[in-house]
Amino acid sequence: MKIGVPKEIKPQENRIGLTPESVKDLISHGHEVLVETNGGYEAGFENEQYETAGARVVSNAEDIFNDSEIIVKVKEPLINEVKMIKQDQIIFTYLHLAAAKELTEGLIKSKGVCIAYETVTDNNGRLPLLAPMSAVAGRMSVQAGAHCLEKNQKGRGVLLGGAPGGDPADVVILGGGVVGENAAIIATGMRAKVHVVDKSQERLDQLTNIFGDKIIPELSEKCSLDKLISECDLLVGGVLVPGAEAPKLITKKMLKNMKRGSVIVDVAIDQGGCVETSKPTTHANPTYIVDDIVHYCVANMPGGVPRTSTFALNKATLPFLRKLAKHGYVKALGEDKNFLAGLNVCKGDVTYKAVADIFGHSYVPPEKVIN
Repeated sequence: MKIGVPKEIKPQENRIGLTPESVKDLISHGHEVLVETNGGYEAGFENEQYETAGARVVSNAEDIFNDSEIIVKVKEPLINEVKMIKQDQIIFTYLHLAAAKELTEGLIKSKGVCIAYETVTDNNGRLPLLAPMSAVAGRMSVQAGAHCLEKNQKGRGVLLGGAPGGDPADVVILGGGVVGENAAIIATGMRAKVHVVDKSQERLDQLTNIFGDKIIPELSEKCSLDKLISECDLLVGGVLVPGAEAPKLITKKMLKNMKRGSVIVDVAIDQGGCVETSKPTTHANPTYIVDDIVHYCVANMPGGVPRTSTFALNKATLPFLRKLAKHGYVKALGEDKNFLAGLNVCKGDVTYKAVADIFGHSYVPPEKVIN
């Protein structure tokens, strides 16, 4: 198959869909790979590395979309890219459609086959293609939050780990999944006081086994979220409903109880955010202030560390892409129910129920459109 890798055009998005090593692997399996010129430059991958791996480096995205059967990206297609998608063309990338009505409508009209990394599952119901970027975002959330707490960033002027004579900062992490666990790794490593809130006692027990007394587990149905956020210096929003819009756990009214200069890092912003006052920001302008609370809501956090992120993402996505390129989407998805869960839009039909429900479209089970 012909596999195309366009340069990402979302602002400050420097990742790329395939590393040169992944290109070499695909070509060794008999596939052809087209890479847009300088697509990997900001992640540290030169055109010459792709050419040495066997790729054809092309000068523009139009040629990539025109000549490829599969388009491999990192972030969701922007409007100019959606216009280039051809009928039956396979789009394999993060989509996050529940927070993107215009994109959803565009993909429906394109009649492309749109497979979202973030809804592919495994046999345990986990999200293996979302996990590596959730891990990166979770770790970055505390790094970013610690920076935002500095006074010259309009934060409280608090050092996350404290100092002799000064207490450590209070960190509240909403959600004990991949984001939450990785946020806790960094926050505990920086010696903050860390609360992790989750709805599952089983998950909290797992985290306690990992972190011991370095975290304070909080069962959501028993804790007072109002009290926790009123005492925290840094709030990390890491809740996730797979493929659906994130629940708004923190209301604007609740912000009134937070300390002046405290920081919210809403990692759930790709799915609409779990804080009512959240709105997407960029790496160029990552923060804004509401009611004296600093909001950090960068919608592509892992794009800030593109080299690390691209390697981590490819390790997870390459086996699925191999299968897709070898067998085509009908067989690849038909033989793997977990891969099939990634199909969000297919040839004009919405095949992911949470997306269909939120935008009022008819839901077509994915197995029906591939048979």
